[in-house]
Amino acid sequence: MPSSSDVSPTARALLALELLQGSPGITADRLADKLGVSERAARRYVGILREAGVPIESERGPYGGYRVGRGLRPSLLMLTSTEALALVMAVLDGHHEAGDPTDPVGSALGKLIKALPEPVAAQAQAVRRTTAPAPDRAAARPAPDTTATLVRACADHHAVRLDYRSEAGSEWTTDVDPWAVVVRHGRWYLLCRSRHSDTRRAYRVDRVRAVTVLDEPFTPPVGLDPVAELEDHLAVGWEYEVEVLINAPLARIAPCVPRILGRLTEPDPTTTLLTGSTSNPTWYAEQLAAVPAPFKVLHCPELRTAVTTLGQRLLAAAEPD
Repeated sequence: MPSSSDVSPTARALLALELLQGSPGITADRLADKLGVSERAARRYVGILREAGVPIESERGPYGGYRVGRGLRPSLLMLTSTEALALVMAVLDGHHEAGDPTDPVGSALGKLIKALPEPVAAQAQAVRRTTAPAPDRAAARPAPDTTATLVRACADHHAVRLDYRSEAGSEWTTDVDPWAVVVRHGRWYLLCRSRHSDTRRAYRVDRVRAVTVLDEPFTPPVGLDPVAELEDHLAVGWEYEVEVLINAPLARIAPCVPRILGRLTEPDPTTTLLTGSTSNPTWYAEQLAAVPAPFKVLHCPELRTAVTTLGQRLLAAAEPD
């Protein structure tokens, strides 16, 4: 243990905080022993923490001691260098305005770095300053306050009223039971039940113009798998109905077919039937081209044309000059 002259009061106070978090109910004499100081000095460090706004609670008696109150979140100061750098990298990868201090994410990241010890903060800041992430043009990030309101409503099981604007520009208001917020391929969706039509819906959160929490509770479906439900929802209801027969067993082909393409069934042990819908036959044909098995379009002339066009393009690309 370093001598008292080797460690600043602030550093000892932070060490005391770590001990309090790790050993709830620790007594003053044990805290002093761990810090290598007198019991009076240990109480002084507890006082420093309280003056800094840390909710330190104390109980008297033979079983009493100090503990950190519920008002304190796990300290950022306890992040290791590797953890801090990984967090900065994840933020930069997922949100490309993270270097802008006027952006909410950029502002939050700056506060996090300032709270870290200097050696860790210096490395994290260097990564943040020198990294130049390319914009993800497919991503569509919703407003943080809108997203936070929807997430809270999902957790509290309260219905909400949405003011929504579709991609085509149509606007409407609807009341829904919010089941879950799902992030899929850079887009945020609200999986919910329409109170008007009693049907499952998935709304893009970035297209929600306003949200109002209603004083109307609901009970979510038992055993809900939000990701699977969203994938199933996005695979149905589009303009072109699709049926494709794949010459491979279901167990072999299921991991290779994205759920968004539709539902898989097994007519016999050697083939798999894909049933779905799409508004973009060309995109659907490109997804089918990645399936590692022969297939045949049973239903949807538009998809059959798109597959033919794609096949001709690929054959032409393979021809010698």
